[in-house]
Amino acid sequence: MLTAITHPSSILTLNTNGLNFKRGKELADPGILTGHSIIIEDKIIKDFIPNKSFRKSLVDKVIDAKGKTVLPGLIDCHTHTLFAGSRANEFAQKIAGASYEEIARSGGGIRNTMTSTRKASEKSLFNSTSDWINHFISLGITSLEIKSGYGLSFEDEVKILRILKKLKSNSPIQIVSTFLGAHIVPPEFSKNRNAYIDTVITKMIPYIAKNSLADFCDVFCEKGAFTLEETDRILKTAARHSLPNKIHTDQFNSFGGIGTALKNKCNSADHLEVIKANDISAIAKSETTAVLLPGASFFLNCPYAPARKLIDKGALVAIASDFNPGSSHIPNLHLIMSIASIKMKMKPEEVIAAVTINAAKALGIQNTTGSLEIGKSADFSIFNTENFLDISYTIGKNLNSMTIKNGKIIYDNQRITQ
Repeated sequence: MLTAITHPSSILTLNTNGLNFKRGKELADPGILTGHSIIIEDKIIKDFIPNKSFRKSLVDKVIDAKGKTVLPGLIDCHTHTLFAGSRANEFAQKIAGASYEEIARSGGGIRNTMTSTRKASEKSLFNSTSDWINHFISLGITSLEIKSGYGLSFEDEVKILRILKKLKSNSPIQIVSTFLGAHIVPPEFSKNRNAYIDTVITKMIPYIAKNSLADFCDVFCEKGAFTLEETDRILKTAARHSLPNKIHTDQFNSFGGIGTALKNKCNSADHLEVIKANDISAIAKSETTAVLLPGASFFLNCPYAPARKLIDKGALVAIASDFNPGSSHIPNLHLIMSIASIKMKMKPEEVIAAVTINAAKALGIQNTTGSLEIGKSADFSIFNTENFLDISYTIGKNLNSMTIKNGKIIYDNQRITQ
């Protein structure tokens, strides 16, 4: 079956000429194509043809994009979408002056969500996460990473990952699952943290890998979470079980997490709000994607990652929402894009690359999605504007009018179709 997306005002191809990522000055080149229509065949981008050559009789189906802008399907490459409970009371505490660390020490933070998530049934967690996924689809997101990390026991982490595996099979978009059993040490192991780390290493990771329950392993390398030595042990164990690695690091403290990430060849190093100059140079020379999370900085009123320095040094920079119940309760990637421009001085073109092709690179799916190139998956977000700058400029309004995954319309006119 041949489908055509016809007569858009512009197509932002994010063309990489086969590299499947963007660095430095290339990050600001969205590969704009005008006067063309897109041909889709069997879920794949088949061709871009001049509008003057297009004939309706050439295809089986036409999607009219006149007056609109076509982008690759957006990718949110760092979220904690599967959780139960609310931390609205903690939000009020933050407004009153309590720090993230103070709330955590009093039993709040991740431990709060852990308690609620452990109590929740698989059905309720599946349904609530499905609702969030449908919301993300309405924003134009076609690939979404979701982490575990709110179970923090063998049984509960497996429960979460089992739900994510079911969501992968039932969702119209691509779900990438990440094991984050090393989020924090749960309270029952507070007096014997080594026993918990041994559980992660000797029980959780082998079982998760054997049963194909996760695509990545992640560790929160931060004071109050996991040390460099502990992080290194966990990442090495995951690698031995063929689980690619990620790392949360340099959010509040910089004490060597970037070096550990690079040593372990992590696909991505995420947060980086307080990354040091020498680590900026080091990650810029690597294949590790720097995933920046401006929503967390906004929500916690903390420093923003030095995006300009990372980009100018040549780092692979991506942007994600970090959607979670405690430190970035912002289920709106468009708003995150605006914050990245306003607070981190990223050009709108750079931001778009950061939520498409470089976000795909962070998830290891850059060969099939993230840019509009012949042979890649037919994943699109179609925005109701002639000027792509409106996406970040129009803060608070969803301009996405259609989401297409593998050539199939899954969102149109405020209605989810499956």
